[in-house]
Amino acid sequence: MRLVVIGVNHKTAPVALRERLALVGDDVNIALKQLERFTDGSVIVSTCNRTEIYALVPQISLPPESGAHLAEPQAATIASNNAIATQTASAAISAHILKIKTWLADFKQLSLDEIDPYLYVHRDTHALTHWLRVAAGLDSMILGEPQILGQIKRSVHLAQDQKALSNQLGWIVDQVFAAAKRVRNETQVGAQAVSLSYAAAKLVTQIFDDLPSRTLLVVAAGEMNRLVATHIAGLGVGRVIICNRNPERAEALAAELRRPDRIIEVRALQELPQVLAEADIVSSCSGSMDVLIDKTMTLRALKSRRYQPMLMIDLAVPRDIDSTISRIDDVYLYSVDDLQHVIAGNIEQRRQAAVDAELLVSQLVVEMDRRFQVRQVGKDIQQYRARTHDQVDKLLHESIAKLQQDNASPEDILIELSRRLTQTLTHAPSKLMRKAAREGDNELLDFVVSGLQEAHRGR
Repeated sequence: MRLVVIGVNHKTAPVALRERLALVGDDVNIALKQLERFTDGSVIVSTCNRTEIYALVPQISLPPESGAHLAEPQAATIASNNAIATQTASAAISAHILKIKTWLADFKQLSLDEIDPYLYVHRDTHALTHWLRVAAGLDSMILGEPQILGQIKRSVHLAQDQKALSNQLGWIVDQVFAAAKRVRNETQVGAQAVSLSYAAAKLVTQIFDDLPSRTLLVVAAGEMNRLVATHIAGLGVGRVIICNRNPERAEALAAELRRPDRIIEVRALQELPQVLAEADIVSSCSGSMDVLIDKTMTLRALKSRRYQPMLMIDLAVPRDIDSTISRIDDVYLYSVDDLQHVIAGNIEQRRQAAVDAELLVSQLVVEMDRRFQVRQVGKDIQQYRARTHDQVDKLLHESIAKLQQDNASPEDILIELSRRLTQTLTHAPSKLMRKAAREGDNELLDFVVSGLQEAHRGR
């Protein structure tokens, strides 16, 4: 297949080295162009947890066997030459891998000795297996996380834009995407929430189903609440109210969440008692040492809401929301500990599902490799037919030239043409049968003989 993967990830390299090897922005475009010198197409995947180069190394051109009709002793030499050719091709691929490693070190202004201990290399079906595991989230720091597939797709689009995605590499990419989709659809490896923000969003969908009519109240605009707000707003919530001490940070989050079909409001933190009644969903993570939402405030808000249910998510330590509120009817209160317990159980479920996913990956790689071989043999058949056509065409022209001579005997020329055509067309299968017999490969010998007999009967 000639596919190779060279890279580092969170398992093989410390974060300091991953940062130095990261390929982002214009670096990716420049790198893809430079890789054209010694690859037949490449894709660069670079995230906070990995930097990987997926590439096809160039096809190895081996000299054709000389002589159309070799004697039996010479056939043994051919078999030996074939083994040497295989070793030569493997060595050539290793040489190309070394070129890519050296290029990466030079491109990032590092020494190869400095990065080589942390680099991993996969070839052929092992490379295909690795790519599929990465795309399916099985090689991620958070098992089963879905973001990596989108990151790979963006990397592929960049390669397409730079004309770095060859036809064969593009075919492999399509197979990987289709297989990764099957892994996620046919196993539970990504079904359960394993991050606080994602778990919070899952809670919303379990309690509310008419999200465009719901209001999300974000109390404090720190990083954790930003992630939660992004996840929940992404579900289709129609209105978001942001209460924060720092108006600049609140406006920045508002700009990030703003959509044409979504109302965004920024309020001062002092207005929290007034706006609480308007919220169906509350996410709070302020870092304050004092409770921001107490029982009295909540009861007043519920009465104003005519006791419509509220979901409150308290991610703060110390808590922003009075824990006794959990005893109030129509209020669903979840603390960071509650979510952590949910996540711990979900992680274990993902681990169990990963066993099924790994088995499916193995099966899909076998299927992809088989499809690749069928695709490749189609090209080989085309080349074989083209070479045979050229040989026959050459013999035919030589015979026509002889027929144009004054003393030519048409009968003799046709007999000679028939003999040479027979030798040309039967040379390859005859050589294959001798090789199979010599090596004791009865299964191959029977297959070739029965195939030829079937072909004759078909005539």
